[in-house]
Amino acid sequence: MCELTRRGFLVGCSAGVAAMAGARFNTVAFAQGGGGENDEILVVIFLRGGMDGLHVVMPIDGVDRGFYEAARPTLQIPVTGPGAALPLDAQFGLHPSAGPLFDLFQNGNLSIVQAMGLTEVNRSHFDAMQQVERGLQSSSGAPSGWLARHLASASNLPPEMIVPSLAVGGLQPTSLLSSLETLNLSDPGQFNINTGPWLWRHPQRTALRRLWGADSTFLHTTGLQAMDAMDIIELYVDDDYTPANGAVYPQSDFGDHLQILAQMTKLDLGLQVATLDVGGWDTHAGQGQGSGGYFASLIEDLASGLGAFYLDLDGSGSANFTSRLTVVVHSEFGRELRENSDSGTEHGYGNLMMVLSGNAIGGLHGTWPGLAPGQLVDGTDVAVTNDFRRILSEVLIRRLANPQLGLIFPGYGDYQPLGIVQGEDLPPIYGDQPLFEDGFETGDTSRWSTSVG
Repeated sequence: MCELTRRGFLVGCSAGVAAMAGARFNTVAFAQGGGGENDEILVVIFLRGGMDGLHVVMPIDGVDRGFYEAARPTLQIPVTGPGAALPLDAQFGLHPSAGPLFDLFQNGNLSIVQAMGLTEVNRSHFDAMQQVERGLQSSSGAPSGWLARHLASASNLPPEMIVPSLAVGGLQPTSLLSSLETLNLSDPGQFNINTGPWLWRHPQRTALRRLWGADSTFLHTTGLQAMDAMDIIELYVDDDYTPANGAVYPQSDFGDHLQILAQMTKLDLGLQVATLDVGGWDTHAGQGQGSGGYFASLIEDLASGLGAFYLDLDGSGSANFTSRLTVVVHSEFGRELRENSDSGTEHGYGNLMMVLSGNAIGGLHGTWPGLAPGQLVDGTDVAVTNDFRRILSEVLIRRLANPQLGLIFPGYGDYQPLGIVQGEDLPPIYGDQPLFEDGFETGDTSRWSTSVG
């Protein structure tokens, strides 16, 4: 019989995996819910390049509308006529190409936090992404990612998880750095041992399992993890997948990756955390005029993908996955208020974050700082009134029941919920306790994770 280990893949279970073809994994390997365990799923989508939050949610009335129109004579989204903004409330509207997000907002499943970001200005892509993904307010500090630290510090995870974390795409993000249990998956069709049909390559698999099982080093352990992942993917994830509820994913890399994530979610393999990157948001030029152009295609792909993903998982099968799903969408920083001479925008500061969930407290959240010249940072940027760690901390505490903020966000100590998701307000735990018992955080890089796919 296979031995199941906490926070890891099935190890040495190739025959057992094959024998379970057609069965649901959660009836065999994953103790879902109950006993104080947490079966919540957190999906973090990072928009690489500095997404222009003012082109997603913009003022449609009041004094800020005047400042917005003056600063963006060609980029501005109109408030009437063709391509008009979709009204979120009396003051703010949503880009008209984000219709599926508007529907989710209207249904109370989408929370939007405005004026969110780092507490200090950082307009460097690399540095800002590093700080956000490591959960820090400086470019130095803990070398691991905040999601990896959540997985390492959570005390309420199920005892058996086959795939606790998943990075969809070509690379494992910094937010999961140090997690040795992350499956990196881009194309299920290429995630295999390319030596012929399953039965033909059984001898090769057996030989490789014996090789990887001969020792317990990092290389041997990740080799076995990769073998187990290949067995699961080849059996259960394929191109014949039919989304539930009539959901239609966009024909794009983003749509394909979300569909993979939906398939993996429905397998109930103990998935706790998943990440997905979307590039192309560094719009220095050719952003588009008004409601059309390049940015409109970006936001349409994002909105239609998220809408399809939520619909696909809403009430699917015997479980309503959206009742335990939280999706966080954010970027490293925003853009300047003023458009430039190339119909684009330069690196800015404050931005927005979106939280999509069956447990969302929908609406606009956070203090809006205003767009008057005296309210802008350096006379150019939206100010930050909401520390990004505050939003992530609320998701961790209220949805994932992990109050270990001192471990996950070192140096952060003044958390107060904004009210973006429902859940119990556990008292936050601060402090600088060692993060990994083996001393990883003190400089031992032997546990740094690489792709196992």
